[in-house]
Amino acid sequence: MGLPLSDPDRPEITGGLGAPNLKDTLAFCTLLEEHKGGDVVALDLRKLHTWTDFFVIATVQSNTHLEGLLRHIADFAVQQGLTILRRYRKSEENGGWKLLDLGTVVIHLMTAPSREFYELEELWSSAERIYPLT
Repeated sequence: MGLPLSDPDRPEITGGLGAPNLKDTLAFCTLLEEHKGGDVVALDLRKLHTWTDFFVIATVQSNTHLEGLLRHIADFAVQQGLTILRRYRKSEENGGWKLLDLGTVVIHLMTAPSREFYELEELWSSAERIYPLT
């Protein structure tokens, strides 16, 4: 089992020197859905920016659910030789939004109220939606 990601003093998770690609991005989406992440969406930002290639966004049901998803993501990243560069919490008081920066992929885990408030899909509406495929 992976180390908890909630400890800000914990060292970076490094499973190797790899950066996630499209295949890894879609695998993260599948992983999140398998573990009950809600309304999983992946956006392709490669034509819009150079600082990241993909966003993955999922809704969590509780802080416990959030921490569980973080562990699954960390375990998967290590297994795939991927590096989690940074972990951020956007809303300390209620854990409403955490993100994991893997360089080419940024994974956003948000409560429903945070997701509704920040509207990332709307903010990045010019990005191609690559998951789910419609």
